[in-house]
Amino acid sequence: MVGLITALRLRSAGSSSSDSQKAMSAGTNSSGNWPHAGRFARWANSGWITHLSYAVLGAVVALGLPPVALIWLAAPALGLVLLLEMHASSKSLWRPFMHGFLFGFGYFCVALHWIGFAFLVDKDAYLWMMPFAVGGLACLMAAYWGLAFWLAEIFVRRKFARWIVLACAIALMEMLRGILFTGFPWAAPGLMVDASLPVLQIASLIGMPGLTLLVLLWGFAPAALWMKHRNAFDIMLPLLVFALLPLAFFWGQHRLNTVTTTAEMRPLVRLVQPNISQSDKWRDENANAIFDTLLTLTAQPSPQRPDIIIWPESAVPFLLDESEEALQRIARTLEPGQTLLTGAIRRDANGRFYTSILVINDAGKMQDHYDKWRLVPGGEFLPMAWLLEPLGFRKVVSLPESFTAGSGPRNLDVPPAGKAAMLICYEAIFPFGLLPASERPAWIVNVTNDGWFGTSVGPWQHLAQVRLRAVEQGLPVARAANTGVSAVIDGHGVMLGQGALGQELTLDRILPLPLPQTSFARYGATASLGMILVLIAIGGYPLLLKRQES
Repeated sequence: MVGLITALRLRSAGSSSSDSQKAMSAGTNSSGNWPHAGRFARWANSGWITHLSYAVLGAVVALGLPPVALIWLAAPALGLVLLLEMHASSKSLWRPFMHGFLFGFGYFCVALHWIGFAFLVDKDAYLWMMPFAVGGLACLMAAYWGLAFWLAEIFVRRKFARWIVLACAIALMEMLRGILFTGFPWAAPGLMVDASLPVLQIASLIGMPGLTLLVLLWGFAPAALWMKHRNAFDIMLPLLVFALLPLAFFWGQHRLNTVTTTAEMRPLVRLVQPNISQSDKWRDENANAIFDTLLTLTAQPSPQRPDIIIWPESAVPFLLDESEEALQRIARTLEPGQTLLTGAIRRDANGRFYTSILVINDAGKMQDHYDKWRLVPGGEFLPMAWLLEPLGFRKVVSLPESFTAGSGPRNLDVPPAGKAAMLICYEAIFPFGLLPASERPAWIVNVTNDGWFGTSVGPWQHLAQVRLRAVEQGLPVARAANTGVSAVIDGHGVMLGQGALGQELTLDRILPLPLPQTSFARYGATASLGMILVLIAIGGYPLLLKRQES
């Protein structure tokens, strides 16, 4: 330690005495005297340069998300954040909160920038709202990471290992981000695992919360190894954590290689992707043309007749179940025994509007419906409307009033494929509360309209989250998207068929069998919370060693 202080004094000649004191304080907060400690101490206490560094590193980490998937950039950026934090002056708890907030702000600005595309559909009405929506959302999400850094600092001051408690704190805040204030778990760091299908298989055990924890630990472990160590445990723990990566890969590969086949006849599903641009979709004069396109794609000839046809979210710009003419045209288009699932706007007897999925038989009769219960804030309803509407803010979906939320998760009977869980758009990003607790379905239907986001990364990130839900639940997913990306995914997350983004098409695939119920489907976040508690206990080993020395 004397050597470090001497080095810092020599290198800071000409600097103010207060700067030297900050660097010395930072050195005492690091985990040892290592060759680059002085350099990181100065970098970690350089005022606005430090703040900018956290934001830039957060943006770089976000590049690890699909579809960009620059893991080779994201992982070192995580390590650099840890090294900066280990050498930052810790006189105030405000400092770690600000660093975590800036790190999160950079991350979420990049990860969620595609939301801005929705405000370009009607630029005259909504463009001015874009910076408030994207920047404001990034700030709200970043606050969770600020709290995580603040919480980690409290444990570190009690001599816990920073790299472990910081990973646990961020993972815990990510879980809360998906629950509190209706939740918005989009772009969790665990989604980076989408780049490796074998590693993705561990989602069947620990889900998205556990994946997020592991991604953070894997990013921090090399930096923890780079520090000077006081004992063998300081070396062994990061090595053991990093060893989980190849173990996860080989276990996942084994799981993929043990796929069972069946001679049972399975239903053929047709996904209809009409590719109607968002600027054209809700114009009254286009209603007939859109409906004609959907019917033409439904009747498109194929070597094997589809049993189930799925149209995307809000497929037609009118109240389908209230139009007898439209239902009769559907009846004339469907062949005997075929079933249509379609996203539609529905109005109940009290005049309340829902975004729904309708089950329509070959006679053109609506057999059942599901109402979306997780509505998009700012899209399908306006939070704090009493405050925002006087300021000129409006929800993006044009209806005279907000949509009404449905009653909750519900399976629908879809002949001949059996019970299916229904997810409309945004509902597919939530790892919890996905399916009814009373009855496990045989498959999942996801309808969406990602036309709001053009050809940005948004539709690809949405698809990756749907794929993750398939692995978590061990259930096949049939996904119909207006402009893409439509796909059929099996319970291992294997893409059995995938359409192109921004193209009109149909996709016919056999619906695979469900896998046995996964651990995550059965126990939810229990395993992830257990991992966090165990790791925090392990992270307290420096405190235990200090007590033994005393």
